[in-house]
Amino acid sequence: MIRLAEMKRAILILIISGTVTGLMMSLPAQTQAQQQAHPATAKSDLKATRDIKVISSAGARALADACTAWAEQNKQVVAMAILDWGGNVIESHAMEGAAGNAIDTALLKAKSALRWRRPTSETNKMVRSGENLAPTFMRDFPQPGALPIVLNNQVIGAMGVSGADGEKCAQAAMDAVFNGQATSAVK
Repeated sequence: MIRLAEMKRAILILIISGTVTGLMMSLPAQTQAQQQAHPATAKSDLKATRDIKVISSAGARALADACTAWAEQNKQVVAMAILDWGGNVIESHAMEGAAGNAIDTALLKAKSALRWRRPTSETNKMVRSGENLAPTFMRDFPQPGALPIVLNNQVIGAMGVSGADGEKCAQAAMDAVFNGQATSAVK
């Protein structure tokens, strides 16, 4: 019984190692074939990865704190959600007195700003004018109050703010945290 189990394991290992070896041997051939098919593309021009900036937890917390400070200074009550470039929630915060649905609304706005890579006020104008109704069909929330966060022409996230002057609050937070280097537009 033990010998049968050992033999099955040995056969499985041989099959797996043969498959891996076969795959490894085919990789150089594919690369060479690709180079022959596209001679203009030199090996050094091939970029299989890219470097991206990401918003850290501390950066997202700083955005929330800066937006809260701006709202308090302007006697407003807001809630906010900060997303990374992939749409993951990094930070959310509601000031005391914010409506119960405010964080959900801020999150929906942030997702829309991230997907369309523009302020939600612009997306709202497109929908209202009938120029582009896709945001409504795609279950976006094109209501003013969110901005994409663009750094070095890369969208690194979005900030949605529910209540009062959301986009002004988000812009003030971005200016404070990124020292004026982040924008809300892709160039």
